[in-house]
Amino acid sequence: MEYTVLATQSTILLVFFCCVESSSACSSDVLVHTQQPISGKNNSFWCSADLSCQFNGLSVPILQHPDLQDVLLIPVIGPRKNVKKQHCEAIVGAHCGNAVLRGAHVYVPGIVSASKFMKAGDVVSVYSDIKGKCKKGAKEFDGTKVFLGNGISELSRKEIFSGPPALKGIGIRMIEPLYLSPSFDNVLPSYLFLQNLPSAVVAHVLGPQPGEKILDLCAAPGGKTTHIAILMHDEGEVIALDKISNKVKKIKQNALLLGLNSIRAFCFDGTKALKLDTVEDTKGEPPFLPESFDRILLDAPCSGMGQRPNMACSWTLKEVTSYQPLQRSLFTVAVKLLKPGGVLVYSTCTVTLAENEEQVAWALTTFPFLQLQPQEPHIGGEGMMGAGLSFEQLKQLQRFDPSVVPLQDTNIDSVREARVEDIVWMANKDCIGFFIAKFLKCKSIQENDS
Repeated sequence: MEYTVLATQSTILLVFFCCVESSSACSSDVLVHTQQPISGKNNSFWCSADLSCQFNGLSVPILQHPDLQDVLLIPVIGPRKNVKKQHCEAIVGAHCGNAVLRGAHVYVPGIVSASKFMKAGDVVSVYSDIKGKCKKGAKEFDGTKVFLGNGISELSRKEIFSGPPALKGIGIRMIEPLYLSPSFDNVLPSYLFLQNLPSAVVAHVLGPQPGEKILDLCAAPGGKTTHIAILMHDEGEVIALDKISNKVKKIKQNALLLGLNSIRAFCFDGTKALKLDTVEDTKGEPPFLPESFDRILLDAPCSGMGQRPNMACSWTLKEVTSYQPLQRSLFTVAVKLLKPGGVLVYSTCTVTLAENEEQVAWALTTFPFLQLQPQEPHIGGEGMMGAGLSFEQLKQLQRFDPSVVPLQDTNIDSVREARVEDIVWMANKDCIGFFIAKFLKCKSIQENDS
């Protein structure tokens, strides 16, 4: 049971690096930052040295993706068989557990329970409460839990549960994680941004060009927004919307960290982003006039059933089916905001037919002036049958489905012995579940209405 759950961790970690100068400088051995180019070889050395330190001296290969020149691939090692469980235990919530599998330490707010004798400096085994049954502050827990590895407690049990309510920071520093998935905290923060592979593919499919005006309609936390700005060399305007203020703040922080000046982020509901009264200009703030964007990314709110790792399945049928109407409302707004000749990319991090291929079929029927477009790069699979789309249309969609990859362990020896082609193939397949569709708006809505 434990193995089946933990195998949901993907075998490749991915980052993209900041590259906003001329494309001619972006060769396979050069990394370019917003202002100052630096050697890619040196950049890889810094990254490798840090990862080697995290991995207790193990040398882990770092590869450039052959089809995405701004993407680095780092294999994840695990699950490891030689991590011994300790008598002292700490229980964390499922979301915290997911983060630990991806290389994070355990922060105090994520700790749900700890052994009654746990002191600062103790080596403790960390488990995830995947069903959410553990009571806050419990001294022991015998429910369903998944082993995540061992760490050193930075605080005693008393300090964690009897300290100030706003206590934050690292509570347990992981030293023997079940998966060797490196942490990128403070590792070249102005150059690297952690992403899942399909999330990095989306910005390339959108194809942003310098000088364009681009809308990221549901932008938080800003990974795709910043990638779009990077690909257009920070020349033009990228508008990012999200209706949650804390998430908008995060977008602005990421833009500032990467030195990007073309991004403007607003706390605004995307379903209301179209200005119905066209008499008065909004001066660049939402809502926006019709047909005012060259390209639009709609990375729509969805059921998130493609996210990995995910050790807590809490979806209800009502929840899963609630997203389709919202996605269609946002899509309608996006179509109306897009210029004739503009590109609209629709994406989700889920695997359901209703939120993906069915939405494409609905869009093509509802907006006959939209044309489905081929995608570049196309490294995922084709679309899924069942929504009434033709075989040619399914070929133009891009669906990432990790279920096509058999479950397997990844150890350091197998990584060292693997061919580069095999590692890249695994990166392309063993990732999160994701869907991408690309549309071209052939003519104005006003023309269509007339």
